[in-house]
Amino acid sequence: MEPEKKKSIRFNTMAIILIIIFCISITPITLQNDTFYTIKIGEYILENGVTMQEPFAWHENLEYTFPHWAYDVFIYSIYNIGGMTGIYISTIVLASILGIVMYYVNVKLVKNRILSFIITIGALYLLKPFICARAQLVTFILFILTIYFIEKFLETRKIRYAIGLIIIPILIANLHLATFYFYFILYLPYLAEFVIYILAYSNVIISDSVVQSIKKKIKKQGETEELLKKLEKEEARYARLKEKQDKRINDPYKIKIGYYDNVKWLIVIFIICLFTGLLTPLGDTPYTYLIKTMQGISTKNINEHLPVVLADNIKLLVLLGIYVATIAFTRVKIRLSDLFMLSGLTLLTILSRRQASMLYLIGAVILNRLITEMLIKYNKDSVKKLENISSNILGITIISAIVIIISIFQFKPKINDKFVSENSYPVQAATWIKENIDLEEMKLYNEYNYGSYLIYQGIPVFIDSRCDLYMAEFNDNTYVFKDFLSINSMNLTNVETKLNEYGFTHFIVSRSSKLKMYLEENPDKYEKIYPNEEIEDNNFTIYERINK
Repeated sequence: MEPEKKKSIRFNTMAIILIIIFCISITPITLQNDTFYTIKIGEYILENGVTMQEPFAWHENLEYTFPHWAYDVFIYSIYNIGGMTGIYISTIVLASILGIVMYYVNVKLVKNRILSFIITIGALYLLKPFICARAQLVTFILFILTIYFIEKFLETRKIRYAIGLIIIPILIANLHLATFYFYFILYLPYLAEFVIYILAYSNVIISDSVVQSIKKKIKKQGETEELLKKLEKEEARYARLKEKQDKRINDPYKIKIGYYDNVKWLIVIFIICLFTGLLTPLGDTPYTYLIKTMQGISTKNINEHLPVVLADNIKLLVLLGIYVATIAFTRVKIRLSDLFMLSGLTLLTILSRRQASMLYLIGAVILNRLITEMLIKYNKDSVKKLENISSNILGITIISAIVIIISIFQFKPKINDKFVSENSYPVQAATWIKENIDLEEMKLYNEYNYGSYLIYQGIPVFIDSRCDLYMAEFNDNTYVFKDFLSINSMNLTNVETKLNEYGFTHFIVSRSSKLKMYLEENPDKYEKIYPNEEIEDNNFTIYERINK
């Protein structure tokens, strides 16, 4: 076996093992609220199919879109086999797959193992808040593969990359259809670069068409002196324009504009993929879901949809600073498609903080490309030297020690965490409700953040974190989400009228709830029934309406 191949295998083995260790360290033990309803929906689908009807809220005749039905079934199947431990392990496995795929894609596209590894670890650290048992973890893997397949198809036009690009949107439409449109956004920088290239060469293309037109005339009419002179003049003009434009394109100041003959085939794939959203049991939902969501009020009231305040996000600010400094103050030249991608992802991140995940994920490839080019610009052998140093026994030992130490510090704070946090979810209260209240007669008021846990416990809810379900855009004349916001903030002229409108019989409220104060101040209407002398609970309180 060749020494270089041995080094490569040794380093790649180390990288994969360390990525798995790091992913174990950053995967949260405590489950996120969406995971609870995911389990129950998966169970419901296996028993009843995709009915497009809401089965868990006590409101009547609500339609539900099942936006990640396939993922729900997957998570329930894992839960059915291994319980919450199984879900935790599956999250580690998916996070590890994400990390390994990120590393692989970076190595293949940038040809730099050590930087690909460092940037992958850095990107995973930034992605830590987004790593949980939610469908987004699967789509992260699919999106980074999309970038790889697009770039490899443009380079080689191999059919396997085209097949991959067609399969991915089908998976997204069934696993996490809220991100279906984002798949097509990933094509836009490459298509935009192609359009800019054509526009840049428009004068050259026009001149060439004039030359070809004259040649056709000569072929028809014969070689006349007038036509030959005209041809010579236009050929000279074409050569002059092409030389000038080639110089601009091939030796740009900062932005490189590339051209791939395979772009036209990529456009064909893009058009084919537009129809893949029909390959679901959900009808046209992949095409309408995001539009309806954007029309609703959830994007202005749910934390992950709100705009980013850069001053409050130091990690993002530092990352953007690295991009700007690398592009502006070094001799690096950025590809136009990368510039479009980076600019677009940054804008999306500023508009909605959840999109920061895409900047960390896809921006990693761009950052790797920029830093690798910078190192080569200043010392063409620097990358090779880094590869050699990091691939020997000493280099691998040092890198392994650093990553393992970082992983220990990442894992240590959560070592005593439980799968369900009793501070965030009404664990004792839910058990008490099931033992002491008739669920069929009860109309329970609950808060948004823990409604999914109540669903998991089999308790019908007023609202949960499936906010689209409770908006008029998805269910006509349904304003549950809007009304919850008003009740929760006590932004009502007459609270009692709204509570009567829904006919609540019971209320479960957290200790910080504004509604809790109102219920306490009206003991003639609402009686506290939990906690009591026998049960202590400092996090949740249950009230019952008197004379209901």
